[in-house]
Amino acid sequence: MSAKRTHPVGPSATLQSVFSARGFRIEGPVDAATIAGLCDAQRDGRIPALLIDDRFIGDGAPEDYDFVEVTPDELRQLVATTRLPRWVIAKNPISGGFVQTKALMRSKGLATVCEEAACPNIGRCWSRKTATFMIAGSNCTRGCRFCNIATARPLGPPDPDEPARVAEAAAQMGLRFVVVTAVARDDLPDGGAAHFAATINALRERNPGIKVEVLIPDLRGSRDALDIVVDAAPDVLNHNTETVPRLYRLVRPGARYARTLELLAHSAASGIRTKTGIMVGLGERLDEIADVFRDVASVGCELVTVGQYLTPSPAHLPVHRFYAPAEYPALAKMGRSIGLAHVEAGPLVRSSFEADRVAELGAVSV
Repeated sequence: MSAKRTHPVGPSATLQSVFSARGFRIEGPVDAATIAGLCDAQRDGRIPALLIDDRFIGDGAPEDYDFVEVTPDELRQLVATTRLPRWVIAKNPISGGFVQTKALMRSKGLATVCEEAACPNIGRCWSRKTATFMIAGSNCTRGCRFCNIATARPLGPPDPDEPARVAEAAAQMGLRFVVVTAVARDDLPDGGAAHFAATINALRERNPGIKVEVLIPDLRGSRDALDIVVDAAPDVLNHNTETVPRLYRLVRPGARYARTLELLAHSAASGIRTKTGIMVGLGERLDEIADVFRDVASVGCELVTVGQYLTPSPAHLPVHRFYAPAEYPALAKMGRSIGLAHVEAGPLVRSSFEADRVAELGAVSV
């Protein structure tokens, strides 16, 4: 664990963002009918401002925008309303590793966020015999409008034998890096913190040398509960910011942006490598993403994941717009310029996406 650090806590609303709005640059001839369709899509918010050769489509002036290159084929997929862009469709091979991982989880009576949250990377990860364990039950006490995990009254206290089963499953999978998450348990006095600590300890006792990343809920802002997790000394502590402050009431009404920053700050000040993640495509602006990057960096968070929001069902929030492939490296570059050690950005990136590699990259970058 690194030395303790102190960082100011608070949103960067008073700071002037140096990042412009997003725009797409397209080179090549575009006929009048296509341009008319692009104008409609731009007004609907399905695509940002456009620069087609010397023609600008959008509000304000071209110098107000940070443009990325988009191909005509990508643009056609972005404006289509009948199908998803191909880069957000996961290839999920059903291999022997997938079957073995699924069988192991069932035999141990364990849940994974891969299944409960309908992660698009489940085939890729399970084929590599990696998974994110979800402890403390599969019913969440929150009702975030983006999340596929069931909202319901939890079925009793966490199973005291679950930490040992997680540790044994990790041993059978031969894991050297494991990710553990949980539903929000607002029904428990400590929000499930002691169960996290028990799982961390069980993993290390059964698997000497294993590295553990935890993805925790906000524990209702309880510093005492957070200290229970911090004292167990996970190698990485992750708590997702999820979206920009303006959208919190819409996207995660039970959470508070300032509470998220306070949690990240306390984790980082304790010397734990600290991580967070956001979704894009919910209606956020580029300058708002920059402000989130700045805020989390200012409290000592080093690692950030960025991925495209995909609506789990018609009952959940719709996708405001799909991001083009070129936007993700641009976001990663922006985050690094602000001071983050590593930003893992891509259409199918999720909180635990290749967590071992992301943690190593962050360590090298610091």
